[in-house]
Amino acid sequence: MTLTDTHTHLFSEEFDTDRTEVVQRTISAGVKKLFLPNIDSTSIPFLLALEQQFPENCFAMMGLHPCSVNKKYLEELKIVEEWFSKRNFSAVGEIGMDYHWDKTFIPQQKDAFAKQIDLAKKYNIPIVIHQRECFEDAFEIVKSKNDKNLSGIFHCFTGTVEEANKIISLDGFKMGIGGAVTYKNSKLPEVLKQIDLKHLVLETDSPYLTPVPYRGKRNESSFITFVAQKIAEVKGISVEEVAEITTKNAEEIFGH
Repeated sequence: MTLTDTHTHLFSEEFDTDRTEVVQRTISAGVKKLFLPNIDSTSIPFLLALEQQFPENCFAMMGLHPCSVNKKYLEELKIVEEWFSKRNFSAVGEIGMDYHWDKTFIPQQKDAFAKQIDLAKKYNIPIVIHQRECFEDAFEIVKSKNDKNLSGIFHCFTGTVEEANKIISLDGFKMGIGGAVTYKNSKLPEVLKQIDLKHLVLETDSPYLTPVPYRGKRNESSFITFVAQKIAEVKGISVEEVAEITTKNAEEIFGH
């Protein structure tokens, strides 16, 4: 059984003491591909170092996270653009909008999001979208720029059936499902019963959003097996089928 983690921050400082062991444990668990979303210019060296250490398993994205958008966001976007001129990346990510922590820079977040979507179209690669408490605004920006050259993942999807169907209507976009599907009071299982598996990819967002039975501890990519098991339970199919289809879906998005 082969699994793909489409969203993991294994380069973050939470893994500084045992990163190599975590990655090796993940590979041993059957998680063969790990896609790494960038945050901002400070995370780039750590992101690229992990990719260099595990070139067969770790694949870097490049982008500016919405929570890192501030007065100097245009300088950060320039760094992102420079990196795209130097080498290939698997996606433009993690990009998008976040209304949860701070709404000071919403106009700048929207502008950064739109500019980075244009970058994805220029280089013909997917986008990985962070959208927290702002689904409609984020969706409208994606929809306004959507064409046959745009694809991607709505990372950390926890929305409604109506929101899921909006994403599906874009054609070329998937929903990233992570640890939240395992939580006791989550409404996601009921939503996923109504969504075809062909629209889903798996993710951990490690070290965050740890699935049951390890909720409250640091998340890691090997725990994606619990996400796959929960989806299999919800769908009434084998975990092997979930792994096969979601891994194929990830390959469809990233091209490898």
